[in-house]
Amino acid sequence: MNTGQTIFALGAFALLGTTILSLHRSLGNSNQVVIQSKLGVTAVSLASSIVEEASGKAFDKNTDEDIATLTSQLTSVVNLGLETGESYPDSTNDFDDFNNLNRTISPDTLSGTFNIRCKVNYINPSTPDVAQSSPTWHKKLTISVTSPQMKDTVKAEYIFSYWYFR
Repeated sequence: MNTGQTIFALGAFALLGTTILSLHRSLGNSNQVVIQSKLGVTAVSLASSIVEEASGKAFDKNTDEDIATLTSQLTSVVNLGLETGESYPDSTNDFDDFNNLNRTISPDTLSGTFNIRCKVNYINPSTPDVAQSSPTWHKKLTISVTSPQMKDTVKAEYIFSYWYFR
């Protein structure tokens, strides 16, 4: 083999090595994207489950069996959350029982752990991002799902309104 062929062979090996490194790097990045996507889908599913569960409850403990015609009949802002003697999930019966709910769950061994935090506030529909200091006919549930394995936080919001028709 002459010098030209040797240089050509070395160049080919360098190009092949660069291509293989690039391929391995791409595969590693693709793997991370797949893992983050799976974690994100799981987090969204957990948040959706909380929304579904909460929206199936009564609007307020005072509307569980009775009708409220004035906002003053609703639970005060400082009392939003589980009532005395209640525990999640066994005895939750109204939407604001999800206020200050904090749970850590492990759906399966591959997904890791997820931390779920919930907050319920009274809101005005014209300014849904501003918590009201007194009861209104509308409550907003904000759910944040985090995981040590996830890069981002999944945040879901749901507004539940009280309507009574005679």
